[in-house]
Amino acid sequence: MAPIKWKSKIILFEIESAYGTDPTPTGADNAMLMTGVEFTPMEGDDVSRDLERPYLGAQEMIPTGLRARLKGKVELSPSGTAGLAPAWGPMLRTCGMAEAIVEDTSVAYNPISDAMESGTLHFWIGGTRHILTGCRGTCVLRVAAQAIPYLEFDMLGLWSQPSEQARPTPDFSAFKGPQIVTSTNTPTFTVNGVSLVLREVSLNLGNQVEPRLLVGSESIIIPDRAESFAARVEAVPVSTFNPFALANARTLVAVSLVHGAGAGKIATLAIPAAQLKRLSGYENQQNILEWPLELIPQPVSGNDQFSLTLT
Repeated sequence: MAPIKWKSKIILFEIESAYGTDPTPTGADNAMLMTGVEFTPMEGDDVSRDLERPYLGAQEMIPTGLRARLKGKVELSPSGTAGLAPAWGPMLRTCGMAEAIVEDTSVAYNPISDAMESGTLHFWIGGTRHILTGCRGTCVLRVAAQAIPYLEFDMLGLWSQPSEQARPTPDFSAFKGPQIVTSTNTPTFTVNGVSLVLREVSLNLGNQVEPRLLVGSESIIIPDRAESFAARVEAVPVSTFNPFALANARTLVAVSLVHGAGAGKIATLAIPAAQLKRLSGYENQQNILEWPLELIPQPVSGNDQFSLTLT
């Protein structure tokens, strides 16, 4: 029998119309093009029987609280057509995000607190198929100079027994090639209206993703979130931008990041009001002073801490 190749992975993901009900994703419509994939097929706990026996020996363990986890990255690249949702949109929606489409114009994502969607993930390695229903997760957006921008997902789903099934043929045509983060492709990065030279940024959705496995109801829930934003930038005179005064006064600042060139290829991250935390230290990069800025996105009217808009 031939060994199972590590690179034989196929990932399908589709939004559920009813929680925990498999919508049967297909390779033609629901394939996910990912990188750096890690899969934990049987996450959970082990309960010891702790039997009192008149001799020494290990105790039998019973697996409990079973779930499965998938981690991996997708390239932050819009669909290439304004107003058309990207192929990775369903995964972001199940991270407590709403998707708003304006035909021929834009697709926007923003956090929500209620009525969160869920999805089903089919994961093949070799001929073995794992099905994770009721999936929800969290995500980190990473943009770094001279690199591919990514969305890093951590998805948790309800466990079911894997089985050998015919492998689908994934269609990745909906995934468009990324644009490297450069001065040309990433024309805007501002904090409090000031343009800063950027090394890297990250937006962590900070979702608290937990299994809630009770009698009569088993689900994956997002009971809370705590977003955070970090940036590494070249230091400037405090007369130009003063992170010390802003942090000390707890002044809320706006953040804007625009990446991509061309219609249907632009992603704009907007944080309308963020608290700048105290500067934790100085950093030396190529003998140039850089600042590690950390910010906490704050709601203005609620569920508007940030938005990711594709145009």
